[in-house]
Amino acid sequence: MIAEALLYAATAWRTQKAHRKYIRYSVNLWSRANRCSRQWAEHEENTRRAILAAMAGCKQRRTAVVLGSGLLRDVPIRELAASFDTVVLIDLVHVATVRMKMRRKAYRNVRLIERDLSGYDAIAAGEQPEPLGFLRNVPYLDLVVSANLLSQIGRGVQRRFEAERERMPEDTVEQLIKAHLSGLSRMPFKSCLVTDVSYAVIDRNGKTHEEADLMHGVAVPEARAAWAWPVVPIGEESADYQVIHQVIAAW
Repeated sequence: MIAEALLYAATAWRTQKAHRKYIRYSVNLWSRANRCSRQWAEHEENTRRAILAAMAGCKQRRTAVVLGSGLLRDVPIRELAASFDTVVLIDLVHVATVRMKMRRKAYRNVRLIERDLSGYDAIAAGEQPEPLGFLRNVPYLDLVVSANLLSQIGRGVQRRFEAERERMPEDTVEQLIKAHLSGLSRMPFKSCLVTDVSYAVIDRNGKTHEEADLMHGVAVPEARAAWAWPVVPIGEESADYQVIHQVIAAW
């Protein structure tokens, strides 16, 4: 708890006021990732491989953008920084450990930007959501990576939607998942999508007790790779149950 409190404090003063309410989610993720590092290792390596495979298909390597850069555990930042002129990491919150890593490794061509990538506010204002429209203004953009972000947008939007259901369209979550996918597919850059698409709660005997579609029925691109990610392994929250997410990668 002390480490989490120190990380929260170190992160808060560098985070925009509007985004500070999300710091606890990032700190909780940091804490769980450390506790579950062994069980998450394969997922993180698979994500890095997918990004590197997408990078290999780039004809030019001028600017790369990573959406949902998070803790950088699943992002091959060293290879991206060495291969591209500029790398832009975008997330709601960049925890202090990430900022320190950027300084310590002297990644002078890496930029950190805080941004809400959901598009929720546009729908709330009665506008057509285009959460990735800003990418049109990024010069010399050759690669965009959506790194284990899309399902998190869906879950965050679902929480906000449940609290404001009376003033939001019923298909708010589906609209924003579609908008993210559309933003990746309709622009002239190489893209790489890594996202968990479903989860299941499974007991020690292999029996499934609960399942959910994290894409809310929205079709995703054809996967070039797929794997299981034990997000909540046995012993993390329960001695009897684990939560397994199914992940796809498309590039």
